[in-house]
Amino acid sequence: MDVAMVNDNNLSKIATNNGHGENSPYFDGWKAYDTNPFHLQHNPNGVIQMGLAENQLCFDLIQEWIEANPSASICTPQGAFDFKEKAIFQDYHGLPEFRTAIANFMSQVRGNRVTFDPTRIVMSGGATGAHETVAFCLANPGEALLVPTPYYPGFDRDLRWRTGVKLLPVVCESSNNFNITQEALETAYEKAKLDNIKVKGLLITNPSNPLGTHFDKETLKDLVTFINDKNIHLICDEIYAGTVTAGDEFVSIAEIIEEEPECNRDLIHIVYSLSKDMGFPGFRVGIVYSYNDHVVSIARKMSSFGLVSTQTQHMLASMLSDNMFVVNFISESRIRLAHRHDMFTRGLAQVGIGSLESNAGLFFWMDLRRFLKEPTFESEMTFWRIIINEIKLNVSPGQSFHCSEPGWFRVCFANMDDETTMIALRRIKTFVLKNKMLEVKIKTQKQCWQNNQHLKLSSRRLDEILTPHRMSPHSPLAWMSPHSPLASPLVRAQN
Repeated sequence: MDVAMVNDNNLSKIATNNGHGENSPYFDGWKAYDTNPFHLQHNPNGVIQMGLAENQLCFDLIQEWIEANPSASICTPQGAFDFKEKAIFQDYHGLPEFRTAIANFMSQVRGNRVTFDPTRIVMSGGATGAHETVAFCLANPGEALLVPTPYYPGFDRDLRWRTGVKLLPVVCESSNNFNITQEALETAYEKAKLDNIKVKGLLITNPSNPLGTHFDKETLKDLVTFINDKNIHLICDEIYAGTVTAGDEFVSIAEIIEEEPECNRDLIHIVYSLSKDMGFPGFRVGIVYSYNDHVVSIARKMSSFGLVSTQTQHMLASMLSDNMFVVNFISESRIRLAHRHDMFTRGLAQVGIGSLESNAGLFFWMDLRRFLKEPTFESEMTFWRIIINEIKLNVSPGQSFHCSEPGWFRVCFANMDDETTMIALRRIKTFVLKNKMLEVKIKTQKQCWQNNQHLKLSSRRLDEILTPHRMSPHSPLAWMSPHSPLASPLVRAQN
């Protein structure tokens, strides 16, 4: 029986609703890439994937460590003696050595300015599972979380789809570099009250996806004050903490609450993973770290639905316990990310394409507003299709991130090698320069036409010469078609 023929009425509302958000431009770009993927040898004219926030710049360091530490895996002769112990049932709290290693790594990424308690580490299936777990813990269906815009499109799936929780935008604008303001927070909160929606929390990404920026200490303190005053939760997505290229600049919410003794810690929750800082999205290592004892207990029970395999826990515990490796990895990763970021943004600046100033994440926020025919989201989509179909790049349009202004695009730069990066840059430069030449040509032609019209209107003698009914029947202009290649430009301009 054809599954497509099954009546949706026989399935659950969760299964059949549109909560996953797969029909957004964000995922459409991925589909365009999947149907025509770029490959340097096999498909050099294919679409280059720049919509995937993946960190592939340091896998040589990972491979070196794995080769030097074969006993870290239970699937090697050197590590096979641990196979049975790790393969049998394990408590859903997680391996003690894994939780300790994760807590230490989280501290090192944040410059060892704060420590984390391994007993508060709760596992989940990637940051996706971690966010959903937190949403289940904090809010009932129909209740809401405030989220500053622009924000990661996956949040609509992660926090809403199965929980029934609403996401309400806190509108941020380019006029102040998309910084969150007290006014914007209050406006969003009061609007929710008018709509009779109960706000249970504020969700922030720090560093921001898609902006590539991060909050300063004063802003974080203001946010803590806001959530304390409203008695709502603060969920801090810090999965890009290790990608801030100036490492000392990043401030974790964990540091803020140490300096704010009046902060209600029961309202503070951190989501973390190894998908971005280490580049391990396939391992599905998500972490819920809450300062609320009840949330830790409930989230741990829920983690039964998305545990990290003990094989993965075992290997990562060994890797992240190697302090020398971790220090070198974090440092080298920041250097390579900074280099790639600068390579791309400087290359685009050469052809007049700007971006929001940033130094974090695996992407930057590209400003293409001047390329839109009109300042509308319809024009943004039209131009995005040109980028996909003609330039052959999958970059993500701002409206898929709920951006309030058309013309912004997220560009991911860390999921490819240097050669592919240069090809992507060359494609963009070629397109821009081609369009500049076209603009110049159109402008020149328009100016020539205006000049010719001026001559036609201001010179009676020329008008008399070129007026057909006054021409001599023996003049070559009399029989020459105005469309003839031999015809004067003035004749062609007149017709």
